Amino acid sequence: MDQLKRSFAPVVDEATRVLVLGSLPGEESLARRQYYGNPRNHFWRLMEGVTSVGLVPLPYEERLDALRAAGIGLWDAVGSATRRGSLDGDIRGHSVNALASLVALLPALVAVGFNGAKSAQLGLPQLAGRDLALLPLPSSSPAFTLPFDAKLERWMALRPFLAGHSSWRKD
Repeated sequence: MDQLKRSFAPVVDEATRVLVLGSLPGEESLARRQYYGNPRNHFWRLMEGVTSVGLVPLPYEERLDALRAAGIGLWDAVGSATRRGSLDGDIRGHSVNALASLVALLPALVAVGFNGAKSAQLGLPQLAGRDLALLPLPSSSPAFTLPFDAKLERWMALRPFLAGHSSWRKD
């Protein structure tokens, strides 16, 4: 029988400029109680490229601290769902997280990156029409077989929205 799975609490603060939304943590992430806890997931390597900070060797809490310091927050589009395994295609009976409520609390937020198609499918409608850049990104999952360099090229679209970059300013 499929088990009810829940997302983690958001990792954000008042300085969050970019929010990266996944779909729902996979089995290994849930077991470790860590965002992107599966070492085969490309997320932390992708974020190294975006931030130019060596995240992979850091302990988990230090990774989160480094993301927050770069102005990046994390959450998931799915609040809870049943799913056997870790594939987004197997998500059933989902409830969505209150994304609009969260972004309303983030005064510095300028962009939202959607990690994969399911995140974009569920999150884009909630955030459409807001003064935010909404960026669908290729999934960081190892199940999404786009080569790493091609993923990184697309994920680099987040970089201009980080603190210290002048190409996007929120008034």
